Amino acid sequence: MTSDQRRDGSGAGPRPHGATAVRRDGGGDGRGRRRAGPRAGCRLDDGRRSRERLDQPREQRRRLVPEWDPEAFGRLSERVARFLGTGRFIVWMTMIIIIWVVWNVAAPKGLRFDEYPFIFLTLALSLQASYAAPLILLAQNRQDDRDRVTRERERKQNERSIADTEYLTREIAALRMGLGEVATRDWIRSELEDLVRDLDERRDGHRGGDERGGQAGAAQDGAGRDG
Repeated sequence: MTSDQRRDGSGAGPRPHGATAVRRDGGGDGRGRRRAGPRAGCRLDDGRRSRERLDQPREQRRRLVPEWDPEAFGRLSERVARFLGTGRFIVWMTMIIIIWVVWNVAAPKGLRFDEYPFIFLTLALSLQASYAAPLILLAQNRQDDRDRVTRERERKQNERSIADTEYLTREIAALRMGLGEVATRDWIRSELEDLVRDLDERRDGHRGGDERGGQAGAAQDGAGRDG
């Protein structure tokens, strides 16, 4: 291997598969500068594209299972269950079964489509029952969810009502205690009556003292005259 081959690396062994081709080009300052090959550029472009897709919503993936609206399906199940629980459904089903049986028994053989033992009718009723049962269960589950929400709401409302009642009870008790210390009309009337009575008694006492004093003075005057 010559010195020129060692400089540019041409005399090196075979490169491994998938390695990036790198060359050193001598610059003006004597330093080597690496230059990436085309594969590294593709990787950088792919990384940039993936980073640019982060600010965009992902595309919806295609699913093998068809999508449906659970709320709309639930409302449909409730309608079906509500119809199955009415007398109209029983009347219509009874009329259809009677017409079915009578037609396949009394009609000509060429017009009969489900002769005895009415296998097609049995299959139809079984199919109707197999679909009605899960629809009724779904409607019951939705009703249970609504009942649970309603019970939770009523429980919170009852708690608020109890708290309000306790607060009002405490306030009424405080008002009663406060009113017990306030002068009422009856209490003021009784106090005034007591004061009037005391004044009358004092006035009567003063009158009696004056009369006794006058009598004593008159007696003294009479005794002086007699002497």
